[in-house]
Amino acid sequence: MLQILFDALSLGSLYALGALGIALIFGVMRLVNFAHGDVIAFSVFALLWPSTDALAIVFAGQLPWYLLIPFVLIVGALLSVLCEIVVYRRFRHASPATMMIASFALGFVIRYFLLMLFTSRPKSISLLPALGQPVEIFGARLPLLQLITIVATICILLALTLFLRRTRFGLEMRAAAENFSMARMLGVRANNVIMGAFAISGALAGAIALIFGSQTGTLDIQMGASVMLMAFIATVIGGLGSLPGAVLAGFLLGAASVVMQVFLPIDARPFRDAFVYGAVILVLLFSPQGLISARGTKERV
Repeated sequence: MLQILFDALSLGSLYALGALGIALIFGVMRLVNFAHGDVIAFSVFALLWPSTDALAIVFAGQLPWYLLIPFVLIVGALLSVLCEIVVYRRFRHASPATMMIASFALGFVIRYFLLMLFTSRPKSISLLPALGQPVEIFGARLPLLQLITIVATICILLALTLFLRRTRFGLEMRAAAENFSMARMLGVRANNVIMGAFAISGALAGAIALIFGSQTGTLDIQMGASVMLMAFIATVIGGLGSLPGAVLAGFLLGAASVVMQVFLPIDARPFRDAFVYGAVILVLLFSPQGLISARGTKERV
C-alpha cells in the first residue's frame, strides 16, 4: 500500500504541476493554453542545441545538475513569455474561441519547429542518472527521482502559495484573476502581471520536462501531449481558474490512474484510461462547476 501511495503521489505531482500551469494562465487571461504541452517538450529539447549530433546528448551530460535545472526552467519561462508577447498579446480582446484556436496553432508551430530540427524519432538521453538509484522507505523501494519529485512538487506549491499571498506581485496576480478590468483601473500593471503568469507557467513546464525526461530516459516531440491532456482534465475537474482545485484534481487523477493499474484485472488494464475518463464524466455530471469553484465564494457573498 505504501508503494502504491508513492506511485500515486509521483504521478499526481506531474499532473498537478501541469494543471497549475494551465490554471494560472486561465485565471489571468481566461485562456486555455493548449501550447503548454509543446512548451514542455521544447524546454528539454533545448539541451540538444549545442550538440553536433542530435542523437548524442553531449550538452546534457556536461552540465552539472545545479546548472542543468535552472537552464531548463529558464528556457521554459522565456519561451512562454515570448509566446505571450508575440502571439497572445495580439488577441487579448478577441473571443475565447479565437484565443483557443491561436493556442492550438502556436502549439503546432513549436512542435513542427522541433520536428524540423530533430525529426520525429525519439532520442535517448541520460538526464540526471544518479536519481535512478533505489531507496527504501518503511519497506517500500522506489527510485530516488520519485521521492525528489514528490518533495519538489510540495515545495513548489508552498513557494507559489506564499508568493501569491505574501507579495505585492502575487496580490496583483490574484486581483487580475478575479476581475482583470477592475484590477487595471486600480493600478495593476496588466502587462507585468500577464508576463509573470506566463513565466511561472513556463517554468512549471520546464520542471515537468525535467521530471519526465529523467523518468523515461527518452525525448520525444510528443512527450508533453499526454501530460497536457491529463493536466487540462484536472483543471476542468478542479474548477477552471481555481489553483487549489487544479492541484487537488491533479493528485486525484494520478491516484486514480495508479490504483486502477494495480487493482483492475489484467485483461482490463490496457483500458485503464477509459475507466479514468469515465470517472471524470461522473464527477462533472454531479459537480459541473468543478471540485472547488473559483467563483463560489463570490457568489455566496
